[in-house]
Amino acid sequence: MSFKDLDEIEKELKKIQNEKRFRHTTGVEYTSACLAMRWGADLHKALLAGLLHDCAKHMKPQDLLKECIEKKIPYTKAQERSPFLLHGPVGAYFARNKYGVKDQEVLGAITWHTTGRPGMTLLEKIVFTADYIEPGRDQAPDLERLRQMAFTDLDGAVVLILRQTLDYLEESGAQIDPMTRDTYEYYRKMKREV
Repeated sequence: MSFKDLDEIEKELKKIQNEKRFRHTTGVEYTSACLAMRWGADLHKALLAGLLHDCAKHMKPQDLLKECIEKKIPYTKAQERSPFLLHGPVGAYFARNKYGVKDQEVLGAITWHTTGRPGMTLLEKIVFTADYIEPGRDQAPDLERLRQMAFTDLDGAVVLILRQTLDYLEESGAQIDPMTRDTYEYYRKMKREV
């Protein structure tokens, strides 16, 4: 895929996403690129995964679940209870079948950008982090420190993002996807062992 293809995808997403979501999408795209340059990841893959990470976010939760059932996209009980979490796996399906993305690393980054997963690839960590720290985000605690950390200690940033996410979900009484907790425990333990 060329940069021209990225422009075409951007035009398509602009049609289906509201203005706020599209700003977020391009924010994640370019933040992913910055992090890729810093950490030595493939720049083009980072741009593509960042651009497509929310390509299914415009769908209603019940439609995401219906899409999974119809297209035989695997999902967990936690995702069935909170189907908005399915925008990652459905987005990866759309990236492959609608936008022609064949690269498994890019598809994985789209799939896991919300919950993360133990043992993420570098690109998965980059998109996961970019989704949280992109310039349009302003609600997370200690965001400036977290943005700096993303460029000096990517795994540390992943741990902090997961901890803040779990704290927010616990405080709000929202359902917690076990994958988020498993990912947090994996990276927290890994950071302690270093």
